[in-house]
Amino acid sequence: MLMAFAFPQIRTLGYCCQLVGGALVEQCPARSEVGTRLLVLSSQLNHCRTILRLFDDLAMFMYTKQYGLGAEEEDVFVRCVSVLGNLADQLYYPCEHVAWAADAKILRVDSAWWWTLSTAFWGLSLLLGIARSLWMVAKLRKQLRSPMAAFTSRLPRSKWRAVEAQIQSEVLTLLSNLADLANAVHWLPPGVLWAGRFPPWVVGLLGTVSSLLSVYQAVRAGGRADATTP
Repeated sequence: MLMAFAFPQIRTLGYCCQLVGGALVEQCPARSEVGTRLLVLSSQLNHCRTILRLFDDLAMFMYTKQYGLGAEEEDVFVRCVSVLGNLADQLYYPCEHVAWAADAKILRVDSAWWWTLSTAFWGLSLLLGIARSLWMVAKLRKQLRSPMAAFTSRLPRSKWRAVEAQIQSEVLTLLSNLADLANAVHWLPPGVLWAGRFPPWVVGLLGTVSSLLSVYQAVRAGGRADATTP
């Protein structure tokens, strides 16, 4: 959900710069100066995204309010996971804002604690998203394989393709969330699983994969919308 309110192009470019810059610094000493500059650019783009997210609270609140308790969602598990995910996303933003304000010397609080808290909410949101995607993939595959009432022979081809497309979308979302979750854990305090152990290029690689998958899904969804527009 967080990805929806940030600029995907900035995110993708930032992680690509981190991937290439980190690889040059670590693997190619002769090009380390270029790599360092790319890492600085990546850091500035990430800071830019942090600033832009200062204006996302209202959009996130409106989305959360619109979804509410998910009364229109038939699946109870999906409803619960989605509500909790929206709550985690909603809490993420103010925590990050406080952390940013502390780094900027606007507030006199411990920025590290607030960055950790915001990352924890992000990780929780990702975990809930992963659980939702796994549940949906299992449910949709069961639907396609169900022999009840000669299901496969009576299901219209367009409906069959729509279910397969939804499965593909959920798998891509799952992979994107897994890549982001790996980075989220990396940014937690040392001692938590693999926190702090990734070199810059690995963080860049995971972020690039996540960003490209999200961009691809957005483009594909736009293409399907255009195809159905009179």
